[in-house]
Amino acid sequence: MSQPGPDQQLEALLEHLRRTRGFDFTGYKRSTLGRRVTKRMTEVGMGSFADYLDHLEVHPEEFPSLFDTLLINVTGFFRDPLAWEYLVGVVVPQIVAARRGSDTIRAWSAGCASGEEAYTLAMVLAEALGVDAFRQRVKVYATDADEAALAQARLGSYTAKDVAEVSDHLRQKYFDVVGDRYVFKPDLRRSVIFGRHDLVQDAPISRLDLLACRNTLMYLNADVQARILRNFRFALRETGILFLGKAEMLLAHEDLFVPVELKHRIFRPQPRTPVRGLPYATLPTDNGGGKDRWVRDAAFEAQPMAQVVVDSAGSLVLANERARALFRLSPQDLGRPWHELEFSYRPIELRSRVEQAYAERRAIRMTDVERARPGGETQYLDVEIAPLRDPDGGLLGVSVTFADATVFHGLKVEHERATHELHSANEELQATNEELETTNEELQSTNEELETTNEELQSTNEEMETMNEELQSTNEELETLNRELRDRTAELERANLFLEAILGGLDAAVMVLDRTLTVTAWNRRSEELWGLRSEEVVGQNVFTLDIGLPVEGLRPLIQQCLTGATGAIAADGRVIEAINRRGARIECRVSGTALLGPDRVVHGVILVIQEVRP
Repeated sequence: MSQPGPDQQLEALLEHLRRTRGFDFTGYKRSTLGRRVTKRMTEVGMGSFADYLDHLEVHPEEFPSLFDTLLINVTGFFRDPLAWEYLVGVVVPQIVAARRGSDTIRAWSAGCASGEEAYTLAMVLAEALGVDAFRQRVKVYATDADEAALAQARLGSYTAKDVAEVSDHLRQKYFDVVGDRYVFKPDLRRSVIFGRHDLVQDAPISRLDLLACRNTLMYLNADVQARILRNFRFALRETGILFLGKAEMLLAHEDLFVPVELKHRIFRPQPRTPVRGLPYATLPTDNGGGKDRWVRDAAFEAQPMAQVVVDSAGSLVLANERARALFRLSPQDLGRPWHELEFSYRPIELRSRVEQAYAERRAIRMTDVERARPGGETQYLDVEIAPLRDPDGGLLGVSVTFADATVFHGLKVEHERATHELHSANEELQATNEELETTNEELQSTNEELETTNEELQSTNEEMETMNEELQSTNEELETLNRELRDRTAELERANLFLEAILGGLDAAVMVLDRTLTVTAWNRRSEELWGLRSEEVVGQNVFTLDIGLPVEGLRPLIQQCLTGATGAIAADGRVIEAINRRGARIECRVSGTALLGPDRVVHGVILVIQEVRP
């Protein structure tokens, strides 16, 4: 049996992440995902996606590192300054003007990463309204799928490099200096609300005046982009503004948004069309019910179509007179689970279609549904399932209407027959039309090729921007590693200077040997006694040294230190005769000590040689 290819292995890995961790990456562009996963695989030494999947199953602690690699958190204060200048000078004043008085202004930074963009929105709105009004009127929601990035964002603490793009005026006004870091002022920080949110799976925040989602959509495929943009359209008020990144142009979504300033990727929503299927949407209410309630109930009962209402828990809550007669419903059926009632599956299976209406948040319509009447006649029904939503967009349930279309069905059959006869009479005209259609198709094909080329250019632009952010992220990682290496080198230099100072200050000659009996340290007193500099000795085997010390006689002492127990080892000082660098005979006391590492393993020998003076 052949092994799955790389594409199949990657899909299996993404499905594993979705199933075990609840994070759905399947909507992301495969080219970007492939590069990012391969980068992490290289770091842990994995050769294929299948091997890396096995590694994840055995080492669950690897998941945070993988998510850090996949979720490219490239952001910054006032990123793309010209776009922010336009937002500050033109867009924000319009938003403030549209929300007069004490009305709350709601902003959302979607895909906020480490929080710089959310705090930038807060500063911009605080400058437009004044700090006091900002505290009272503004809510900035900041969301991301990366919990680690959110934890950093909640701190609101940044380095001097991070805030370099913030003007001195704003930096002094909105940040406190704590040590070597800049911390966003706590009293304003309370108006910025951070939370985990998956743009692909979770419902959007609603009633927004400003929505910033910059260079996030470019990582997703076209279908997922379209779904998220529909959610964004729902989230924004009619006067709201969508602020995207420079790689995102919305060329294929004119039905949802129109550009305010395309150069800076600022859009406003297309006006909404009236939503169908919401009963009593325009009727006034009084707080106590009364006459308005009776009017609504009477209108519901008098509808010419059978109508039932099922709540989101799956219980039948309303059924008008025609519905009760059509499906033989009694008052006792109200409150029952609707899937237990016959109309949920006869004359047509409705349960799966209700689930579809919930999932797609749109009305589902079926025509010419056949139903057998008691007398044996066939009745034709048009069935419509419409989701019912609350003002915030939450699902309350569904309304199901059954319209008797039997007469219309007969007319439709007659119309189809007449159409068929007319079609036969027009065959000659059709031949002429085919030539025109062929020409039109050629023009349409040319137009589609141009649109395809445009989409390919847009996709290429998004891909290049994605790679640019990946390179920026990698560069930041390398800078961090470089700083760590510099710090470690400085520590090592300090340790070496400290060790040299200790060895140089001793009145005894000290030589340090590794396990191969190679000299690794030779202090200044050794140079004075034996006449050899450190550069001449370090790296030489101790038994090859031509000095006045009878080193061959030290072999038992050295061997004793190397083979002893791993505790502190110190041989008794023994006195031997030697000749110093001046040729004078001297007596030396020699002691040996095992060189122990942090692991309590013997790594060598320290020999201490002290001249015995009379």
